Amino acid sequence: MNKIAKKKSKKCCLSLKEYFTTAEGILRLGIFGSFLGHGMFALGAKAGWFKYFAAVGLTDSFAQTWLPVIGAMDIVVAVLALFWPIRIVLAWAAAWGLWTALLRWPVGPDPIWDFVERSANWAAPLALLALHGWPKKARDWLRVK
Repeated sequence: MNKIAKKKSKKCCLSLKEYFTTAEGILRLGIFGSFLGHGMFALGAKAGWFKYFAAVGLTDSFAQTWLPVIGAMDIVVAVLALFWPIRIVLAWAAAWGLWTALLRWPVGPDPIWDFVERSANWAAPLALLALHGWPKKARDWLRVK
């Protein structure tokens, strides 16, 4: 493999085998699945999620309007995490995953176990970010590795 091909493979798509045999690939798949699934539910303005908006003082009307936008953002994060996991996207995914888990408990009405079961939603993007290395300069947030 020449230098240009090597450089490109590190920054973009992995081989099919690498998605299933490396920590990098498995984390990318996990983030993709989590954010794609939640994004699809949000696009449909899942009524069961309105209570989490209410927990922070927002109306059902607000939830109905903004859930599809949030869903579209989640889907973009899913695709970027799978094919082009720049650090800022991974940081956003970790922060958003943690916030939405906290909306279950302690902010929202659900038991602590609803928070615990969502640990992978924020821990997987955080782990991939750690695997890629913490940015040393501002512009590094816009790089994959």
